[in-house]
Parts: sequence; structure tokens; C-alpha cells
Amino acid sequence: MNLGEALAWLDRHQNLERILADRRLAAPDPARMRQFMDLLGNPQATLPVLHVTGTNGKTSTSRALTRALMAKGLSVGTFTSPHLERINERICANGEPMADHDLAEVLSELATLECLVDEGRRPTWFELLAAAAFRHFADRPVDVAVVEVGMGGRWDATNVARGAVSIVTNVGLDHTELLGPTREHIAREKAGIVKPGSTLVLGETDPALYEIFAAEGPGAIWLAGRDFAVESNAMAVGGRLLDLRTPGASYEGVFLAVHGDYQAENFACALVAAEAFFGRPLEPELVAEAAASVRSPGRMEVVSQDPLVVLDGAKNVPGALRSARAVAEEFGAQRGRVMVVGMLGGKDPREMLEALGAGGARLVVTCPPPSPRAQPAEEVAEAARAMGVRAVPTGSVQEALELALEEVGPGELVLVTGSLYVVGAARTLLAQSHRPGTRR
Repeated sequence: MNLGEALAWLDRHQNLERILADRRLAAPDPARMRQFMDLLGNPQATLPVLHVTGTNGKTSTSRALTRALMAKGLSVGTFTSPHLERINERICANGEPMADHDLAEVLSELATLECLVDEGRRPTWFELLAAAAFRHFADRPVDVAVVEVGMGGRWDATNVARGAVSIVTNVGLDHTELLGPTREHIAREKAGIVKPGSTLVLGETDPALYEIFAAEGPGAIWLAGRDFAVESNAMAVGGRLLDLRTPGASYEGVFLAVHGDYQAENFACALVAAEAFFGRPLEPELVAEAAASVRSPGRMEVVSQDPLVVLDGAKNVPGALRSARAVAEEFGAQRGRVMVVGMLGGKDPREMLEALGAGGARLVVTCPPPSPRAQPAEEVAEAARAMGVRAVPTGSVQEALELALEEVGPGELVLVTGSLYVVGAARTLLAQSHRPGTRR
């Protein structure tokens, strides 16, 4: 198959990322993924895996960890989700997305093998992508894989791998219809990636959740605040300036080339995971190299200076609170703001808008994310108006972005936020402009 045919075949499979779940669903059956991986020859068992989960920060942590491993000279495969613009972004080798011909080739192979699977055990869209990633990493080959969980952990398709190091960034209330109604339920799901005898890097500091992770039997738990910490986290031109403490070393004056104070926590988890993997601290010059090379598209990403346009996906209330805090610190709490916001269904629009700091915006332009799960733009606009904010609903991300760029005044900020589907679409549109982010 060519790439178009391969992607059309993939899209004929159940895609939980696109299904609006309005009730507690039964946990997926991991035996289906294990059976399919058996047919592939279990490529996930041919290389060491570092496994990443958490409510927020998974992708940024995975990218930072990739850079830390690359700084030591390793070839690194990275599997993340969702993608912003192209599906290839989910499967990277040394930071570069999988080539079209490679993706078409591996999906064609999976399509051939699928006929050997029992009809009732047909793999899902995400399971096939996870299988494609493991196969690609084994065939390339890479030295190590950084694998981000799609959702939860215990029942996730990526959990066919045995992570030598597991990373849990944090635990918050998200996907409760699938993972459970409380943080304790969600912690149990995320703890499922922890393998007996492995090292767990635990960014979640709630003492009430600690024993849930300890019960999985890791050989060691490196806990944020106890075993490692961000000692200093200051704003700098183009990023953050950090002092870091790990179980084996201290690092001062590390420049991290991404915006947002929360990125320091993600980088600390990544650095500690790399230390656990190598069994020793990284050299200071390699830490500096890794931190300076980190990129996290769609997360507090400045894509234009005139006018100032910032993309920052925030899929849940904890992420929205972090986003609002970072925008205020990085760009000024008093700066005039025009916000472009779109949300998926299942979110409380008033709660999300309040967390995003929309009450301080001069204008909120709402739009539906390009997804079947989109929340109507008018509903989000009504929630903004109830907060006393001027709000205008639009029919698409393009329409919303054009209106925002027309309305933004001198010295003001355009913030594109909410669903990553909105952020990704806006990023594509801005890249297609002759002068990205400027008025036309």
C-alpha cells in the first residue's frame, strides 16, 4: 500500500481517541495486543524501553528524555501521542518523524498479518500504531525506546513492553469515564506500567498515592522532592534557567530551551530517568546539551513575534491552570489577550475557561476542534459570556484564527489553547502563511 491507502486502512479500525465516552467503559483486553505482538515476533522485547505515563507532561517528558539519551550517543526511538499535524510525528527516531515510505511499509505489513487474528480480536487504531512503532524501532534498529502511554497505563497497548525505567509525571482527574472517578483509581491504572524490580521515577508527590505505586514492586522509587528536585526555576530569554538535584548529582545554571515553569518538572523527571537507565549521573556538559536542544511543539510555543502568537494545548483543568500561570509569568499578566479556544466534549467549559484565565481576556474566539468529539463553539462562547467576557463563536479553527489576528491590538497576545486538535490545526495554518502569524 502507499501511504494514503495505508492510512485509510488504519482509519477503518476502532479509534478510542475519537470516541466520546459518556459512561464507564470496560477495560480493554490486553491479550489482544499480546496476540498481535506474538505474530510480529515481539519486537518490543528486542530493545530496552523507558515507559512514560502521567496526566500532564508525558509528551514533553518523553521528548526531554529522548534528548538526554541522545546526548550520551544513543540512537533513540520515541513513541508519543497525540500528533499535532501529521501522524508520522508519533513515531520518531532521534527526534525525526518516521518517513512516509517507512510508515506505509510497516502498516502494510500489519495489514497482512491482521488476517491471522481472530475476528473478535481485531486490533484498534492505537494498538496498530503502537505495534508499528515497536516494529520500526526493532527494524531500524534503535538502541533504546522512549514510549509514552496512550491512556492510563495498566491496560494500555504500550504495556506489552517491559519498561526498565517507568516514569509517572503526575496524577490528576482526566479521562475519568475510562480510568475511574478518583485520583486513587487513576493512580492504580498508571501504576500498572511499573514492572517488578524496575526503577520508578515518581513525579507525583501526594503521600496518599505513594503506596499504590510501591505495591507494584519496583526495585527502587525515586520520588520528586525527596530524591530529586528543581532547586531553582527562573525565567530566561527563550526558556528557563534551572538548578537541579538528582539522586547522583547537582546541576546549576542549566538552560532549558522551552517556556513554562512546569517544563522544569518534566525535564527533571527525564533527567532522573536517564540517570536510572545508565546507572550513573550524566556529565554536566551533556545535561546542558540535552536541555538546550529540547523542543515541545504546541506547548507554550511562540510561533510569531508580531503580533505575539503563542500555542499552548491544555486538555484538562490542571493543565489549564499551569498554562495560565505560565502565560502570566512569561508574557505579563497585564498584557491584553485575545484567546482562541476549542474543547472536546466532556469538558466543563466554564471550569476550563476559568482555569485558563479567560476572565482576563479582551476577547475569546471559540471554535470546534477538528474532531468528532468537538464541543460546539457556541457552548464554549456562552460559558465565556457568563463570565462577563466578550466571546465570538466561529465555525472552524481557520475562521477563529483569522478573526483573532484581525482583532489583536499592538502589544497584545494571541493565545491558541484548549484541545491539541485546535493547537495542531492552528500550527499548520500559521506555517502555511507567507509570514506566519501576521495580519493579511
